[in-house]
Amino acid sequence: MKKYSLLFVSFLLSSLFVSAQVKVVNLLCENKPDPIGIDELKPRLSWQLEGPGKNISQTAYEVRVAVRSEDLTRGNQLTWSSGKIPTDQSVQISYGGSALKSDTKYYWQVRVWDNNLKISEWSTPATWQMGLLQPSDWKAKWITQGFAEDTINRPSPLLRKQFALSKKILSATAYITSHGLYEAHINNQRVGDAYLTPGWTNYNKRLQYQVYDVTNMVTAGTNAIGVSLGSGWFRGNLAWGGTKNIYGKELALLFQLIVRYTDGTAENILSDESWKSTYGPIVSSEIYHGEVYDARAEKKGWITAGFNDSEWKPVRVIDLPKNTLIATWNEPIRKHEQFKPVKIFRTPAGEQVVDFGQNLVGWVQLKVRGTAGDRIRIYHAEVLDKKGNFYTDNLRAAKQQDEYILSGEKEDVLEPHFTFQGFRYIKLENFPGELKAENLTAIALYSDMKPSGTLTTSHPLLNQLQHNIQWGQKGNFLDVPTDCPQRDERLGWTGDAQVFSRTAAYNMNVNNFFAKWLRDVAADQEPNGSVPFVVPNVLGPGAGGSAGWADVATIIPWNMWLAYGDKKILSDQFESMKAWVGFMEKNSTSDLWNKGFHFGDWLFYRPDDDNDGRSAITDKYLIAQCFYAHSTQLVINAAEVLGKDADVHYYTGLLQRIKSAFLKEYVTGSGRLVSSSQTAYVLALQFDMLPLEMRAQAAERLVKNIENYNNHLTTGFLGTPYLCHVLTRFGYSDVAYKLLLQETYPSWLYPVKMGATTIWERWDGQKPDSTFQTPNMNSFNHYAYGAIGDWMYRVVAGIDTDSSAVGYKKIIIHPHIGGGLTEVKASLNTYYGMIRSEWSVQGDGINLVVEIPANTTAKIYMGVKKNQQVTVNGKLMDAPVQGDFGPVDVGSGRYNFLIRTK
Repeated sequence: MKKYSLLFVSFLLSSLFVSAQVKVVNLLCENKPDPIGIDELKPRLSWQLEGPGKNISQTAYEVRVAVRSEDLTRGNQLTWSSGKIPTDQSVQISYGGSALKSDTKYYWQVRVWDNNLKISEWSTPATWQMGLLQPSDWKAKWITQGFAEDTINRPSPLLRKQFALSKKILSATAYITSHGLYEAHINNQRVGDAYLTPGWTNYNKRLQYQVYDVTNMVTAGTNAIGVSLGSGWFRGNLAWGGTKNIYGKELALLFQLIVRYTDGTAENILSDESWKSTYGPIVSSEIYHGEVYDARAEKKGWITAGFNDSEWKPVRVIDLPKNTLIATWNEPIRKHEQFKPVKIFRTPAGEQVVDFGQNLVGWVQLKVRGTAGDRIRIYHAEVLDKKGNFYTDNLRAAKQQDEYILSGEKEDVLEPHFTFQGFRYIKLENFPGELKAENLTAIALYSDMKPSGTLTTSHPLLNQLQHNIQWGQKGNFLDVPTDCPQRDERLGWTGDAQVFSRTAAYNMNVNNFFAKWLRDVAADQEPNGSVPFVVPNVLGPGAGGSAGWADVATIIPWNMWLAYGDKKILSDQFESMKAWVGFMEKNSTSDLWNKGFHFGDWLFYRPDDDNDGRSAITDKYLIAQCFYAHSTQLVINAAEVLGKDADVHYYTGLLQRIKSAFLKEYVTGSGRLVSSSQTAYVLALQFDMLPLEMRAQAAERLVKNIENYNNHLTTGFLGTPYLCHVLTRFGYSDVAYKLLLQETYPSWLYPVKMGATTIWERWDGQKPDSTFQTPNMNSFNHYAYGAIGDWMYRVVAGIDTDSSAVGYKKIIIHPHIGGGLTEVKASLNTYYGMIRSEWSVQGDGINLVVEIPANTTAKIYMGVKKNQQVTVNGKLMDAPVQGDFGPVDVGSGRYNFLIRTK
């Protein structure tokens, strides 16, 4: 096999090479543009290179940081000047200057030297602002309402303060958090565009605060602050059985406004005894049950200066800790896509129902004019039943209902504040007059992660599957990765998150999202190393330790390292990773982990009338042993990256013993597994549980099993993510394509054919006769089976990262043509820039278009045979003397390969 090098392709394309000065763009601090509220003492800085031509790379950089922008421009009084650092590293460079200060804004810029010995201009300055770094920096006091609470409805209290500013204002920064959820206003303007703040953590261990630049909201003279609070995850119903008050019973606010004046002085406006409180129009609000809002009870002008609050009660100051406060690492929840009704109709049962055309998570904004006291109720559902009626049986105890009591004074524009719903359809009761599309807007809410990947193909059903995968992620990534967004659950199930994490990292930039949540995983991990089923853990002690679920502690940190090259996640989580492996080790006998509770291959194929024993049951302890080995391997991998040689040595020995115990317990002499399911063979092959000489026959048994089910999968949550990868690895991509494109149950495209717009929890959530699966576990927005996206991106489109330089510093482009597809287009926006891989079948030839960002290299596999010829950007490449074409090594640029039979 002949390999074409970077130098060869560079020479070949010399006529197209343009030498020009490189430009530095897209500066990030802690993976965010111009972030505010950073508590990392050595923030990491990243940038991209941009310029015409090909093969652009960095050979050195220089970073400088200053407190004032004018000092940065002049290059003096710097807090850090790195000097010229000879390296091609341009991602996550740790700040190396003097100690950073609380509530201080920093300006920074970078310039680079390229591989043509040219130096760039200094980049446009970027900024970051530090949060409050010590508990003592918080001068504010925790406050709560000053009146007896209605403990039945738990209405949302309003907290208010009026204050005066007498000097010319330079800047104003608000630091806010709460027990419960909050919405804040200053001078009749909403503070920020985030919702459901401060998000969800184990509040007694880690409580996020948010930071806002409110300079344009305050003014010299009299000002007013108003904050409303809601129960949210803090004390609202969570899980099942009416559980509530998990973190506490009393809502509270911590608010600190730091105003800096142009004369160099500063002033703090704090939550303290001077605030006032009362009830407002939110009569009740629960995440599962929805919100009741009485527009007649609105306090007009309460968030403006001069409002008469003489009848409001003084707040109470309460003693709550501040040493648990942390800055917000991940992106907040924000409003995103908006949907107008695609159909308004009456069901056979006579109910007024609206179809928004997309199963989404968020809420409905209602515009309505009616009589004071009119009550309008909105119910939410994902599907209609077989007769076309509104279906809510699968919501279990969750009401998912919003109720609005109209003011009668004006057109009311109403939407919830401290709840969210999962729905495609709504049912309205008591709407006054004729309901029109202009009265309703469905608004999607999810964590504001930057979209990163796209994929389109010549197959319409695959395109809808890709759409469903992405919307499953949007609907369930609300500050934590939930399992479902509609029923009385909506919990951070660890198994769902780990199987989907690699796919998630293609769809969106989830680096910070998972970095935050993994800290919650470690915080809730039991002292014995057991990892809870859900994080934050609201199920209590002992609800953890299941294979494939608890392995979230090792799998997601490693996947984030592969996707982003984020060594900090590995170092932050390493002790948690070891602790989980330690739990399995302590609970093993002779290196065999065959005890304890396990979910197994959750929701595997199980036909309704299983007379011949065709249910695809996989021994739970076989699964446990496979994940025991896999997590141990990932600890070895992480230890190698982190330079922990002693750990590498210890866990390498442990891994050998784990695999030996597996062979002795679960494999016959001929290489047959004691569980002959697809999942058993997939896990054994994916995690290298079998000796080399046994793997080919095991892969053949897997293929025969698939054929025995008429080219249908039978895997559940744990086997599905790896199924097609294993088939491709062992030369059966054609079988993987058959599974991907299968349209009958069980398959990925069956729900698509049934009209799904998100991923279902079960392969047959809705059966071919339009009846439903068991209502108490039948979500229609459950992203786990969307893990097939990873195979579509990395194999069908062929975009992957080289394990020798992760985070797409070195790129693999290796598309697998097949499945009858005639065109695939994919892109991935990385920290280095955009990668593209587009292939199309053109007669007897294949056209492959590849785009590689600056400061990276790529290895392109085209699968060219010796009787074929290749042109790249119109120039013929020399054919090898014998054998197939090997991979082509290229630098940055755009390449058009045309592969044709001679």
